[in-house]
Amino acid sequence: MKNFVEELRWRGMLQDIMPGTEEQLMKEQTTAYVGIDPTADSLHIGHLCGIMMLRHLQRCGHKPIALIGGATGMIGDPSGKSAERNLLTEETLRHNQECIKKQLAKFLDFGSDAPNAAELVNNYDWMKNFTFLDFAREVGKLITVNYMMAKDSVKKRFNGEFAQGMSFTEFTYQLLQGYDFVWLNEHKNCLMQMGGSDQWGNITTGIELMRKMNGKTAFALTCPLITKADGGKFGKTESGNIWLDRRYTSPYKFYQFWLNVSDADAERYIKIFTSLEHEEIDALVAEHQAAPHLRLLQKRLAKEVTVMVHSEEDYNAAVEASSILFGNATADALRKLDEETFLQVFEGVERYDIPRCELEAGIAPLDLLAEKTAIFPSKGEARKMIQANGFSMNKEKLTDPQTPLTTANLLNGKYLLFQKGKKSYYLVVCTD
Repeated sequence: MKNFVEELRWRGMLQDIMPGTEEQLMKEQTTAYVGIDPTADSLHIGHLCGIMMLRHLQRCGHKPIALIGGATGMIGDPSGKSAERNLLTEETLRHNQECIKKQLAKFLDFGSDAPNAAELVNNYDWMKNFTFLDFAREVGKLITVNYMMAKDSVKKRFNGEFAQGMSFTEFTYQLLQGYDFVWLNEHKNCLMQMGGSDQWGNITTGIELMRKMNGKTAFALTCPLITKADGGKFGKTESGNIWLDRRYTSPYKFYQFWLNVSDADAERYIKIFTSLEHEEIDALVAEHQAAPHLRLLQKRLAKEVTVMVHSEEDYNAAVEASSILFGNATADALRKLDEETFLQVFEGVERYDIPRCELEAGIAPLDLLAEKTAIFPSKGEARKMIQANGFSMNKEKLTDPQTPLTTANLLNGKYLLFQKGKKSYYLVVCTD
């Protein structure tokens, strides 16, 4: 059996570990779980570290459980939060659970008959009929308020920058999460809980609860919270989270996120977010350091994660879309782009709107370039560049300044893309 703790350690994915955990994992196949917040119907890359922990766990021969926090999601975890979150309905939670399971199936083996096949559970299933009185008697009496108040997640809400306190509902969160561990131990023989380092307080409450309820020893480890090399928050962009669902983040934008990370981040992230082995990563790092301008680490990182989350086909399409802006892509490649990806590729490019009726009637290129838009300051300059073979329309050289442009020239029935030299792009949008 492969040493899971050592695997996490060299990947930079180990922060806290309960004494005896490594010995337990080396002794026998062990079941471990990670809790996942179901407040959206897609995971985002902030969840990826926890998911990769489960993936590495399974690859090392152990059994992973992904726990959807249906019950706890109805309350909200105070860890790392400055305010309470919105509470969700059961219908919304069930929908979110189904969507999340489909995404997890790309990382974990749920369907095989292997003894360490992954399982998905939802704590709402065992909490929904647990009455308040029973919970207070069986669970609440075992953990003191003093113990709960000492947790960082609680202290920060009372003493931190915001210091607005917390409701009783959120205060009970650590007891609910602790009981999950007890239930999973009783019904799934689960001996270990994993999560981000901000979860250590909740995780240790579960270990304490299991000791008091069942007299059992349990184990735990956490991964560090992932940040950028400059200290910024990982996975956040100007447009918000980077989601795993293409409805919220297209495969092109997803690929671009990984492609554009810094050298220092690429060196850390390729260990955390891929399943590449130690030797291959070391070789990639050495190759990258010898020629950093080639961005070999970023390219390989972007490929591995995009293929894992989306598909090889989506990765190839993202590479082709990227080459349209930065390489020598063909007109055919440009025409193959769907409208959403086309607009993302040329986001931020200088844009001009013209009425559709002008193209329906046909418009002379020089009139469009120098009068209807400001792509050129004069018709003379436009003519000169066209005649010098230095101007393109839709990735094909525009050689005739006389032949009218019509709606037949439009990409996606709406756009004309002009290119001056190698890097200057202009987008003309046909409006109704």
